Amino acid sequence: MQQEKLQELLADMSLPEKIGQLVQLSGEFFQSKDISYGPLQKLGISQETIDLAGSVLNVTGAHATKQLQDQQMAKQPHHIPVMFMADVIYGFKTVFPIPLGLGATWNPDLIRQAFRTAGNEAAASGNHVSFAPMVDVTHDPRWGRTLESPGEDALLNSRMSAAMVTGFQTDLADKAGQVSCVKHFAAYGGVESGREYNSADMSLSNLYQNYLPPYKAAVDAGCGMVMTSLSTLNGVPGTADKWLLQDVLKKRWGFDGILISDYSSVYELVKHGFAADDRDSAMKAINAGIDIDMKSPIYANELQGLVEDGSLSEDKINQACWRVLELKNKLGLFENPYFGTSEEAEKKINLTVDKRALARKVAAESLVLLQNKNDVLPLTGTEKVALIGPYADEKSLTGMWAVHSDPADCVTIKEALQEVLGERLTYSKGTDISRDKEKLRGLGFLTDKMITQVVADDVTEQKHHDEALKNAQAADVVVYAVGEHSFEAGEAGSKTNLHLPDNQVNLLNDLHGLGKKIVLVNISGRPLVLSNVTDKTDAIIQAWFPGTEGGHAIADVILGKVSPSGRLSMAFPYTEGQEPLYYAHLSTGRPQDGSQHVGRFVSRYIDAPTAPLYAFGYGLSYAQVDYGDIQLEKGQLKAEDTLKFSIEVTNSSDWEQKETVQVYFHDDVASLVQPVKRLVDFKKVVLAPHSKQIVTFAIPAVHFSFYDNQGESILEPGTFHLFVGTNSEDVTSVEFEIRQ
Repeated sequence: MQQEKLQELLADMSLPEKIGQLVQLSGEFFQSKDISYGPLQKLGISQETIDLAGSVLNVTGAHATKQLQDQQMAKQPHHIPVMFMADVIYGFKTVFPIPLGLGATWNPDLIRQAFRTAGNEAAASGNHVSFAPMVDVTHDPRWGRTLESPGEDALLNSRMSAAMVTGFQTDLADKAGQVSCVKHFAAYGGVESGREYNSADMSLSNLYQNYLPPYKAAVDAGCGMVMTSLSTLNGVPGTADKWLLQDVLKKRWGFDGILISDYSSVYELVKHGFAADDRDSAMKAINAGIDIDMKSPIYANELQGLVEDGSLSEDKINQACWRVLELKNKLGLFENPYFGTSEEAEKKINLTVDKRALARKVAAESLVLLQNKNDVLPLTGTEKVALIGPYADEKSLTGMWAVHSDPADCVTIKEALQEVLGERLTYSKGTDISRDKEKLRGLGFLTDKMITQVVADDVTEQKHHDEALKNAQAADVVVYAVGEHSFEAGEAGSKTNLHLPDNQVNLLNDLHGLGKKIVLVNISGRPLVLSNVTDKTDAIIQAWFPGTEGGHAIADVILGKVSPSGRLSMAFPYTEGQEPLYYAHLSTGRPQDGSQHVGRFVSRYIDAPTAPLYAFGYGLSYAQVDYGDIQLEKGQLKAEDTLKFSIEVTNSSDWEQKETVQVYFHDDVASLVQPVKRLVDFKKVVLAPHSKQIVTFAIPAVHFSFYDNQGESILEPGTFHLFVGTNSEDVTSVEFEIRQ
């Protein structure tokens, strides 16, 4: 539709019609099947609002969306199509690893391919907008939504953010892909104590330097929408933060797309104590810039009254409505309200051989080898292997937010290993994922009947335990697949105990007593505390929730088809008491190493190490890769210069290896204390067996700047240290200088 015609449409719409475009409701309001986790009762809105609603939440499937589109267009006076929006966070039918695992690939190009695939599957099933990527930086794995984040680092998350947005939106012009809605703006991952929906309080320096960059990367990549945070930032709810939404997002960054609230967050402004009542909530949200009110009654019930009594200019409604209409027009919905929806295409493009192959590749690159004593891995394929554990033959390898997929499509670890090992593989469940019924009940999704299916009776549990020990005794190697329940990780999955369940550890203790080689495969949506199992295992693979092809990817690494290349995008703690724990912490006047003080009076714990069990960027491989010295082109720069340097990386093994060369820096003296290290660049390179490669970098000097407490970027002259290595701790360093 031409802009002139679109403007004529807006001018001809009634006020209720325009407000309707700003209201998003979920499928139960339209008698359509949806996967909404919220309450199903109506919100106290009128049938007129339902008929005029501008967008629909979490209704997918070509048949369902076409039917609902026809229904709503017939009721809408101007026959304006609805937009369908859903949580397509790390896959649709073909599911990739959780985003924390995607971050561990350190491979933005590969992740762009994954999100292009997810976007095209979702489009064929009728969806237009995906509520992704979630790029909140998180330093605390107690937070359940850790699984949705690429990790703890602003730069890594930014690279992933741009790749995800680009992947989603690549094919929009061809009626495929998704409009990307980045979330949750802003600093949701910084909630205190890792508790869901809690507050975040931080300096502007911290906010601009460590939390805002991934959102800005999404905006720079052209994301069409931004979703606000459910939490407060420095005392202001994200849904009504006029400074954040107007001054930063729109004016400073130039974002001109749609702002949408998170689920019911406009309504929750009263609960925060930020708004006096529903009317006040509507006023504060619309004035802050919220265009669409997701699943709350506030805009539907309050905006018209505010306009009619003169409290709110109708121009505010017009501007928000225009942005919604404009996006619908960009998608071509006025000419073709079904976009790329096709029942035929839906059957053809989902879970194809090529898509499964990509999911397998992404999952394999996401796996992180944390431990490999005496090179127990890879297995030769000739060993007798006892596969044991609650995740050994478990289909639920996709995690909590793969809501549009079918677990039956997953390849289990057992199925994948069986393909290669045949009769050399035995299997026993060994124990349940958890035997704590109260904890499972507290997850909020499992009924008592479902819990009885998850937790075996004592007789069955003992049978599984005995069978596991028998199989292990007869085997050469034990592969023990453990982890947390999929509902433990995800939204509202905050927890303080990050250890493996007691029943899983108890079985490990018994297996260890047999003296067999043990390979532990950990399935989790967050870093767990593994310090109590490292001495009882020979190898540890962190597998995240690896997705549809997770079983094959795990087998590929265990059996040596692939040398692991995953590197942690978030540190693993030695104990929960260290959290929040992150590598880019500020320098202290009394560091544990290098202080003028000794003994007690330094920055340390008296009952645990200061350092993590496994550092940010850490990961082992089967290859032997060594780093040479950093070669600077020149050691003195001006602010407008570029720091150019190289490092020789040598693979002295028979393995082809994907190696992530990580570059960090430290500003030695600054007007604000700076982190001990900050990631400034990285490259993932492929090293042929017995080869050397010179890896080069060119980093503009401005990238060594920092943000002050007014949110301004500053590059101060002085000395800096450059660090290059295979993780944030194992590095070689050199000094350089930036002059006036």
